[in-house]
Amino acid sequence: MPSVDLESVLLTVPALLIGLTFHEYAHALVAFRLGDPTAKNLGRLTLNPLKHLDPLGAIFLLIFKFGWAKPVPVNPLHFSDRQRGMLWVSLAGPGSNLVIAVVAVLLWKIIGIQKNFVDGVLLYIFHINVILAVFNVIPVPPLDGSKILAGLLPRKYSHTIFLLEKYGFAILLLLMFTGIISRVLIPIVRLIELGIAGLVGFEPLQRMLSFM
Repeated sequence: MPSVDLESVLLTVPALLIGLTFHEYAHALVAFRLGDPTAKNLGRLTLNPLKHLDPLGAIFLLIFKFGWAKPVPVNPLHFSDRQRGMLWVSLAGPGSNLVIAVVAVLLWKIIGIQKNFVDGVLLYIFHINVILAVFNVIPVPPLDGSKILAGLLPRKYSHTIFLLEKYGFAILLLLMFTGIISRVLIPIVRLIELGIAGLVGFEPLQRMLSFM
C-alpha cells in the first residue's frame, strides 16, 4: 500500500477540499439551473466542504490519489430533456476541476516561483484537480463518465450503461488495486497538465512536468 507522509497530507488536504467541494457544487448548481431543486433542498448547493465529503473517498484520495465525494442527488424528471440534462450535470463536475487547475496555474504564474510551501500548495491544487477531472470521466458507474457516456449514446442504448451500476464500485476497486487505472490515467493526467501549463504559458511548470 502506498505510504502517506505528513507533508503530503498537508499539501493534499487543501487541494482535496477545494477540488471535491467545487466538483459537487458544480453538479448541484447546473442541476438547479436546469430546473432540479433536489440538491438545493438537501443543502448541497453550497461551498461548505463538510456537506460534500465522503470519508472513505477522502481516504482513498489521500492514499491512492484517486477518490470521490458524496454524490449530489439529482432528479432528472425535473429536466425538460432528461438525457441531455444529466449529460450537462455530469460534465459540470470534471469541468469545474479543470477550471480550478487552470486558475491555480494562473495564480502561480502571477506570484512566481516562491520556493516554499506556497509552491507545494498550488502544485497540489493543480495536480489533484486534474486527477479528479480525469478519474471522474471513467465510464463506470457511479462516476460522472458513465452518465456522460449515457448522455452521448442514442437513447435506446443509454440505459444499458446503468445496468453496471450495482457492480460499479467493485469494478473500480479491481481497476485500482490491479494498477490498471494508474497505468492508463497517469499518462493522460500528465498530458493534460502539460497542455494547461503550455496554455497558460508557465514555462517553469512545463519544465518541472517534463522531468517528472
